[in-house]
Amino acid sequence: MNDIKKEMYEAFMLGNGFYYDGSNTGFSREWTCFTLLPEKGKGHYWVYTFANLFSISVLDFVFCEDFYLEYPQPRFLDIGYYESVSGEELKPCKRFVCSGIRGHVGNNNLYQALYHKNIPLRSTSISIMPEYYEDYLRAKYPDEYENPQKAFSRIDGSIDFPELVLLLKQIKNCRLTGIAEKLYFESKVAEAVSLIVQKDKETTQHVYPAPRISQQDLDSLQAVTAYIDDHFAQAIRLDSLAKIACMGTTKLKYTFKGVYKTTISEYILNKRLSQAKYLLMSTDLNINQIAQIVGYKMAGSFSEIFRKNIGLLPNEYRKLSMVKG
Repeated sequence: MNDIKKEMYEAFMLGNGFYYDGSNTGFSREWTCFTLLPEKGKGHYWVYTFANLFSISVLDFVFCEDFYLEYPQPRFLDIGYYESVSGEELKPCKRFVCSGIRGHVGNNNLYQALYHKNIPLRSTSISIMPEYYEDYLRAKYPDEYENPQKAFSRIDGSIDFPELVLLLKQIKNCRLTGIAEKLYFESKVAEAVSLIVQKDKETTQHVYPAPRISQQDLDSLQAVTAYIDDHFAQAIRLDSLAKIACMGTTKLKYTFKGVYKTTISEYILNKRLSQAKYLLMSTDLNINQIAQIVGYKMAGSFSEIFRKNIGLLPNEYRKLSMVKG
């Protein structure tokens, strides 16, 4: 990629409601700031690029209407952390989650997502180009080189990676300038790749290749998800799901994760949170009532789980979702 800013950001940002904002001084002059047009929302998208090797993005904006994103993405690897977000990736459908690591691999394919209105989108991310993870790393470490693409993909959704979360927060808070800034970001990107590669080795060294899933097992998993969809607000026992699937509990967990790319517990949580968001936006039910409906006995526990995953307390989410665009 010859010009990261031009090829990855410029045309896309200017064509989707942002404009160049040379007056914004949130970061050093090496950063480019795109600001949302008032009729689209409010806030900024900052981008820092380093040669043709990597970019850093800091987002802090809110759409006044639901925003459908369609982006023909080039080849790149991305790692990020959401402080606040509400929406879903499409094809396959996957809810954005706060307080977790997002690993993403762009491969000259079409990326689609839906971001919900009135909910702040705040995140920090690093994108590295093939010139970095294929050419630069291979040339620098020829005897030890391994393509980190799978590591970036497998780290997606990790909620136990405080070192990487801290690194991304340090990048967001950096206010260095000149060569000090360049050296700092270059070292932080290398550190991020190092952390991801090491974390992937630690988590995959005891993982065995996934077996081929039979049609019978796929049908059994569909029966399990159908049961969860109808009973997610109740206490669901793993052994009960295993009986529905006619599998042992270990096989069920392993097969479910292999097919749906999420654990059974995460699947249930996503169903509860999706229903809670709908009730917060569409009804006048109080928080305690909503907590009971989606399966939580204590409103306090529900509120904390909601905040950890969505980035806002239920009342804050309701207030923002009711704001007229």
